[in-house]
Amino acid sequence: MIAVFDPKTLAVEARWPLAPCEEPSGLAIDRVNKRLFAGCGNKTMAIVDMRSGKVIASPAVGSGVDAAGFDPGTGLAFTSNGEGTITVVHEDTPDKFSVVETVPTQRGARTMAVNPKTHRLYTVTADFGPTPAATADRPRPRPPMIPGSFVVLELDR
Repeated sequence: MIAVFDPKTLAVEARWPLAPCEEPSGLAIDRVNKRLFAGCGNKTMAIVDMRSGKVIASPAVGSGVDAAGFDPGTGLAFTSNGEGTITVVHEDTPDKFSVVETVPTQRGARTMAVNPKTHRLYTVTADFGPTPAATADRPRPRPPMIPGSFVVLELDR
């Protein structure tokens, strides 16, 4: 579900369902063509018409989506996926989209930024140790980052 806010009052103007998207996390915008790109936990990207709220496409992306980005100069939308990939989707027209590439990165590289001037992507990660056993307080524990292994990955075409 995407909520649209009035920036002057911060009031919710509309709520739009994103089906088939589940667990949306990242969100990017194409201001010219009025499109939103939502990265979803069920390995899809919901592409939404900002005026109507209609989901116009839902291409497949990688597992563990965290961030979404859009580069207006190239017409490319991205999701960074914790599995260690970035999915690249091209905006062929405002209503037609195609997955053009799945770029290998590194496991855990989920946070992402797009530089629209250089057309480069940046993501960060580290090496991880073994996942600790689940407990009542932490039923889904995450593996710890190994100290000194943090890296910034820069991607360019």
